[in-house]
Amino acid sequence: MRSRQVTDSLMAHVVCSSFFLPPSSTQIYRKLRTNLAPSLSDYGNEKEAGQGVAKAIADGLVKREDLFLVSKLWATFHEGDRVEPIARRQLSDWGIDYFDLYIVHFPVALKYVDPEVRYPPGWENDGKVQQSGASIQETWTAMEGLVKKGLTKHIGVSNFQGSLIIDLLRYATIKPATLQIEHHPYLVQPTLVTLARSEGIAVTAYSSFGPQSFVELEWQKAKDTPVLFEHPVVTKIAEKYKRTPAQVLLRWATQRGLAVIPKSNNKERLEQNLKVTDFDMEENELNEISGLDQQLRFNNPTDVSFFFYSLEDQKRTELTDF
Repeated sequence: MRSRQVTDSLMAHVVCSSFFLPPSSTQIYRKLRTNLAPSLSDYGNEKEAGQGVAKAIADGLVKREDLFLVSKLWATFHEGDRVEPIARRQLSDWGIDYFDLYIVHFPVALKYVDPEVRYPPGWENDGKVQQSGASIQETWTAMEGLVKKGLTKHIGVSNFQGSLIIDLLRYATIKPATLQIEHHPYLVQPTLVTLARSEGIAVTAYSSFGPQSFVELEWQKAKDTPVLFEHPVVTKIAEKYKRTPAQVLLRWATQRGLAVIPKSNNKERLEQNLKVTDFDMEENELNEISGLDQQLRFNNPTDVSFFFYSLEDQKRTELTDF
C-alpha cells in the first residue's frame, strides 16, 4: 500500500485519538460503534484498547481487516535491539498480530527504561530526562525490520521536521508511509506539508483544534491563546455551512488532503467528527483560515519543562523546536 492508499485508509474514517483519555475498553468499543478506527499510542491504555477491539470483533461490529490500528514507538525504545521487543509487547497488549501503522513518536532518543520497572516509561529516568545514543538511522532500520517480519504493515514518523525527513530518506529502504504533525490554523507548516507530499508521504494532523487539547492539560500558553472555536473567521464559515466550528476546522484539513485524528470521548461529538467530508468550502475560505497562521506550536517539550539535557553539571539547556 503506497502513501496515498494509507491516506485513504486514514481518511475513510476520521480517525479518533486516545491521547490522554482515561483507560477504558468501553470508550474504544463506543468509538468503533460510531465507525471510527482508533489510533492508540503509548499512553498507557493499549490493553484497554485491545479489549475494546476484541469485544467489537466478537459482537460482529467489525472485522480485524476493516480496522486500521496504529501505535507508536516511544523515545526510550530507540536502540535497534529494543524496537522489536517493545513492538511485540504492544501487539500482545492489543491482542493482535500486526499493526497497520507503527510510528516513531518523537525524533528524540531517551535512555532505556525496562518495562518491568515502569510502563509506560514517560520522559524521566531517575528524576531526569536522559538521552540515549541511538541515531534515527539505527531506529529506522529496526522499524524496517518490523515490516519485513510482518509485525506492522506500514511505518511512519511523528514530529519530524523537514531536515530530518530529508536525512532519513537518504538511507531508508522503506519510506515513511505517513508523517504525523501538530497542524491547525495557528501552525499550518505549509513547507513541511509540501515536502512530505513531494516525497509521497501522507500527512496526518493532530491537535486540529489548536490550543483546545492543551487547555485541558492546564498549559499556560494554550490558555493565553484565542480559542479557535470562537474565532470570527471560523464561526462565520461555520454559520454559512450550518456546521460546528470543530467540523469547519477538521474540514479545513481534510479538504486540503490531510488526515485528522481528533480526540473526544463524547458520543455526539464523535458522530459530528464523521460529518466533515460531505461539504466543501470555497478556496478563499480555506486560505482565510490558513491566514490565521502564527507558527505557534503547543507540543513543544521545552515550553512545559518536560525536556532538558542531563549533563554533568545538571544545568538545564534548551532544545530547538522539532
